[in-house]
Amino acid sequence: MDIQRNASKSSAQGPEEYFTGTVRIDSPFQAPEPAKTGGAIVTFEPGARTAWHTHPLGQTLIITAGLGWAQREGEPKQELCPGDVVWFGPDEKHWHGATDSNAMTHIAIAESENGSPVTWMEKVAEEDYLSSVS
Repeated sequence: MDIQRNASKSSAQGPEEYFTGTVRIDSPFQAPEPAKTGGAIVTFEPGARTAWHTHPLGQTLIITAGLGWAQREGEPKQELCPGDVVWFGPDEKHWHGATDSNAMTHIAIAESENGSPVTWMEKVAEEDYLSSVS
């Protein structure tokens, strides 16, 4: 058993190249080999979001607070509320983040393949981000 105490880890800001707006990443974790699972608690301030990206083995989001949006490429944007659980399949291009007026926090969990849990792509265009919710 390995307990990683929350107080032993500092918050980190989401890197500007992968996020738009103010994003805080807390308590990142990575299970030791041979496990492949890792994740973090991510908080998006209003208007903040990820860039488009994929995960080689998929990703699970558990919405814990606030109100958010997520979109899979080619499909309408969806609203996310506390208690919602979202699954993005392997290599499914998507983005997620807060709404334009509310913050949102989620737990993100993904597995690594060949040492990487994510492939980052272009940022979400403002007109796509502000498109109507399905």
